Amino acid sequence: MTARTGPSAAPGTASLVTLGEAMVVAAATDPGPLAHGAPLRLTFAGAEATVAIGVRRLGHTASWTGRVGADAGGAMILDGLRAADVDVTRVVEDADAPTGLMLRERRTGDHTRVVYYRRGMAGSRLAPEDVDGRLVAGARVLHVTGITPALGDAPRAAVRHAVETARAAGVTVSLDLNHRSLLWSRQEAAAELAHLVARSDVVFAGPEEASLVVPGAEPAAMAEALLRLGPREAVLKLGSRGALAATADGTVRQDAVPVTPVDPIGAGDSFVAGYLASLLDGAPPRERLRTGAVCGAFAVAVRGDWEGLPRRAELDLLRGEDVTR
Repeated sequence: MTARTGPSAAPGTASLVTLGEAMVVAAATDPGPLAHGAPLRLTFAGAEATVAIGVRRLGHTASWTGRVGADAGGAMILDGLRAADVDVTRVVEDADAPTGLMLRERRTGDHTRVVYYRRGMAGSRLAPEDVDGRLVAGARVLHVTGITPALGDAPRAAVRHAVETARAAGVTVSLDLNHRSLLWSRQEAAAELAHLVARSDVVFAGPEEASLVVPGAEPAAMAEALLRLGPREAVLKLGSRGALAATADGTVRQDAVPVTPVDPIGAGDSFVAGYLASLLDGAPPRERLRTGAVCGAFAVAVRGDWEGLPRRAELDLLRGEDVTR
């Protein structure tokens, strides 16, 4: 019998609540152009869904709100999230729009191209009325990203509504800038993300994303500039250079955890999942960074956005020998 990592979320309760878009993913398994007969792996992905799965695997309850089509793709996403023990009782199955699709092409062994089919799809129809205020107010952390408000006016209003509900209830608001340049202009993104940064408690960004709302090029200075906008923590994700977290008590740094990379997609969201799970544990920023770095390393060592996310008992695995007997 498999041991559970913690209690499932009862309907209407969860330690972490998040909302956003999830899509079906058709990913090429072999290098080369997409062509007739090319082998594909079918799965699903979404930045916020990945965070929910990662936090759940580390022992905290998690709930994801979104819209999927009332179709086979939507059913696959819901089945996958239920299998990960993520609460999906607030998900809307939209009969008027299909589930979005992402195609991943491994054009060469080390270069991946991604094409999204999301305009007019169910995920882009998320609206404020889809957000359960009681669920948000009862959480310990609300996590949102910059992807959802870029999908359109209704998703943007849904994120703002969730953030204001969380703030009114004293719930910690976490924001990952997660900028997608194909979804909106730099000017539009900068204005909305600056608004959300000022309304958040914990902010995650890469240096290029942070440059949308604060000046500078040095990560530590950019993190400190983000703090001056209102958050109490600013975390800069630096890829192979690790990460840093700035708070009123100073800045701490974490090196990347060395692994053999297989697939870089999902590393940032996996890092966020580890960081937030550690925050829910009550750990200090240095330990949060370490857990985030470990989760990011697990993610890049396995194909897929969320498939490689570790369980709590595995967090020390990367410190040991290559073979565990």
